[in-house]
Amino acid sequence: MEKVQKYSMSGGDSVGSALSRLVLYIVIAVVILGVLNWFFYYLIPELIAKYSNLQSLAMLVDFAPYVFVIVALIIGWLIVTSIASLLYATFEPKYGASTASAIRSMVKILGLGALLAGVAGGVAGGTAGVALGGFIGLVVGFATQQVLGQAIAGMFLLLARPFKIGDLVDMAGESEVTVKDVGAMFTVAERKDSNIVLIPSSMIIGQKIVIRKTKS
Repeated sequence: MEKVQKYSMSGGDSVGSALSRLVLYIVIAVVILGVLNWFFYYLIPELIAKYSNLQSLAMLVDFAPYVFVIVALIIGWLIVTSIASLLYATFEPKYGASTASAIRSMVKILGLGALLAGVAGGVAGGTAGVALGGFIGLVVGFATQQVLGQAIAGMFLLLARPFKIGDLVDMAGESEVTVKDVGAMFTVAERKDSNIVLIPSSMIIGQKIVIRKTKS
């Protein structure tokens, strides 16, 4: 009971609820896409063939790809967020909220890129679809590479834990700063003049870290 309350307070879900929601969205996706496919490509052609006065319905078929794209994006994003929530609920008890949040954010970014590339490729179809999907994937990759790099570096910091909150350290060009918080994107530290500095995780990874002492 305490575990469930902890997840609720931190804005996360339990593993069971996240998994249930993921399965639910997958089932909804299969049902909705199946119904749309039947409606556009079986029901409408059958009605047109049977009733000559319904020829105007043929124009609805032209909008089918757009409807599929909208539905795929909406349900696809719900599935991606469900997977991210499931991973958060899985990693949070063992590695803490900061690490779990970094993993969740990275999964959402990668999932969105894969979703856009997949939808673009599916709409174009064939060789053109593969090329377009690859191009969209590259664009999303270049656009998010700095964010992804920061998130991955932050995740390594949170897993390795080279320093902890309260440590007095030298790192990333900063001397004798007190660690206040370690997040996915930045480490928050306080200088001797009481100013707060946010140090990007990517600047910390691969550089020397001097831990001077632990404040009592």
